[in-house]
Amino acid sequence: MKFVYLDVEATGVGDEDRLLQVAYEYDGFRVNQWYKPPVAISKEAMAIHHVTEVMVADKPAFVGSPEHQELLTLADDYVLIAHNAKYDMGMLEKEGVVFPTYICTLKVARYVDDGSMSNHQLQYLRYFYDVTVDLGDLAPHDALADIIVLEEIFRILHINLAKKEGITGIEAFKRMIEISSQPSLIPKFTFGKHNGKTVAEVPPDYLEWLLKQKKLAPEGEEDWIHTLNYHLQNF
Repeated sequence: MKFVYLDVEATGVGDEDRLLQVAYEYDGFRVNQWYKPPVAISKEAMAIHHVTEVMVADKPAFVGSPEHQELLTLADDYVLIAHNAKYDMGMLEKEGVVFPTYICTLKVARYVDDGSMSNHQLQYLRYFYDVTVDLGDLAPHDALADIIVLEEIFRILHINLAKKEGITGIEAFKRMIEISSQPSLIPKFTFGKHNGKTVAEVPPDYLEWLLKQKKLAPEGEEDWIHTLNYHLQNF
């Protein structure tokens, strides 16, 4: 299998938002570019990735760029690897780039978690697994910094999955693709009054209420809807 590690930064997380930075690596070749998005950057997004309107004012559009054309080509033969791949793939799809095969390290991390992780965010996994990488002057949420960490996390998750299921390396790659294509069970709350509790510890009336809320805007909430349905069926 051939892999391309990718991360994007965007103007926000809404349906109208678009990417403004793409970093990716494949076959030892690394790309990191900024673009002028067709919509304004939200202040909430700026607070995370620290990219402002001024910083991208003179940048080209992503569509029609060399990177856009290259990713269109890579999508035919490479497996995309991203953390919370749905988000990155969604941003790419708005620009006409569709990867049919992908691995989501967020979902794989949830799967291999034996209950010792408090969350599954990329930077948390970096320190949970004692990953040592030289990011230079890059900030943790810079797209290039994230793919440098992502590559190491992917390697560790691949090894751990193979051990967990007693399978070969090639079989583990296939399982990662399979796990990534299915809704995953979220083990713990990381928000609200039940922050830190496992989903199984939370009263069913709250789970029922949260399920109704998630179903009001189900886009991107597939894992929570699956998790809540699973636990409510087992009460």
